[in-house]
Amino acid sequence: MHATPEQLEARTVTVIGGGVAGMSAACALAEAGYRVQLVERRGYLGGRASSYLYPGVNEVIDNCQHVLFGCCTNLIGFYKRIGVEKKIHWTSEMTMIEPGGRRSILGPSPLPAPLHGLPKLLGAHAFTRADKIALARGFRAMIRSIPVNNNESLADWLRRQRQTPGAIERFWRLVIASALNADLDAISVPYAAKVIRELFMNSAEAGAMGMSSVPLSELYASAKTFLEEHGSTVHLNSNVESAEWDEEVSEWTIKTRTGTLASEFLVIALPFEAMQKLLPHLPPAPHGEELARKVDRFEHWPICSVHMWFDRTITDLPHAVLLDREIHWMYNKSVLQPWRETKGSYLELVQSASRKFAALERQQAIDQAQSELAEFFPAIKEAKLEKAALIKEVRATFGVPPGIDSIRPPSASPWPNCFLAGDWIATGWPSTMESATRSGHLAADALCATTIVDCRFLEPDLKPKGLMRLFALKG
Repeated sequence: MHATPEQLEARTVTVIGGGVAGMSAACALAEAGYRVQLVERRGYLGGRASSYLYPGVNEVIDNCQHVLFGCCTNLIGFYKRIGVEKKIHWTSEMTMIEPGGRRSILGPSPLPAPLHGLPKLLGAHAFTRADKIALARGFRAMIRSIPVNNNESLADWLRRQRQTPGAIERFWRLVIASALNADLDAISVPYAAKVIRELFMNSAEAGAMGMSSVPLSELYASAKTFLEEHGSTVHLNSNVESAEWDEEVSEWTIKTRTGTLASEFLVIALPFEAMQKLLPHLPPAPHGEELARKVDRFEHWPICSVHMWFDRTITDLPHAVLLDREIHWMYNKSVLQPWRETKGSYLELVQSASRKFAALERQQAIDQAQSELAEFFPAIKEAKLEKAALIKEVRATFGVPPGIDSIRPPSASPWPNCFLAGDWIATGWPSTMESATRSGHLAADALCATTIVDCRFLEPDLKPKGLMRLFALKG
């Protein structure tokens, strides 16, 4: 049964949290006809995927480089909803560089999936013959879905699959552990397998890599425009202090530092650490303590990024994977964001899953990054570093160790007319923008299911192609 505009006009939803999860839930519900109130404690939307004017360099920078892939169907759907899908720079190749400058390129070929990446992998200088045989053995073991209740760590699994040191250091640790932002012994095998299947096996389309061509806050500002055009409101600089449920009138009262809001429904779309702080200020409820115990078991992993501006062109590559050093990824913002019109080069260097690097002092981290970068790009030695910034996102992601799925809660919450969103809830994905968007769509779907609104926002996964269709049927 579909609701009429008059029936929906009085149905209000408050969404707490203006990150990717909150924005995707809010925009979906606004599109369905609800009157949404999106509340964010900061002065801009985006959460951990945001940008700001960094005073030390007087430049607008992202808090960390965020990427998406062709398999991120919900994030892409959200971008289409708010009209920013054309602001994504897509590429299908990954350049791996060894110290000294030798390059290997991974990417698709005309062969059917899962063989489409095989020719370039076999031709990659970065891997020895033994490494390539080990990688092929590992990929074959992951070609079918691994049960989610598998409690083996990726490190143990790699040993059992007889992976070589080169395969481990230059692929599993750098590409997979970096993507999941954790050490190998702290990664659940099913999540590693999901990354492998989605990015390297299901199809060339699924593995295509996308990066925003504009600052992240500019990208997500379109969500605010979308909400306002659909009769909803965005409350920035409004930190939520508590929420109370009135059973008699079936209404939530949300108290913020700037005032009080009321609504029939509530979506809490916060990172798990912010959820921890809010829980004591929510009404007592059955299973509320159980949720609190689950939230307490989540763990953060940091991501660091060093931003550097040089007086000359360093490389024409838009991005690269850097092997055998502390810095892992290079993003050439001069190429990815040409609107900047930088005279020289603006590079962002990302270091994932290393608490050691995150503990370095600012100048130590910058000096180390510059020294290592010169091993890959000789132009660094003649270039002048004009300015630099170090960003430490100490709460960048949550870990996905063995057994993590037992504590990831569903969209339904212990409270009436209240739903949960956030990359940490049970989405089946690791800590990514896709997981956050899926959680927002799951919350919107669950909320709509309790009313007379007939809608579904969760986007289906991309279907495997080529020979992978056969393994999907058997898996």
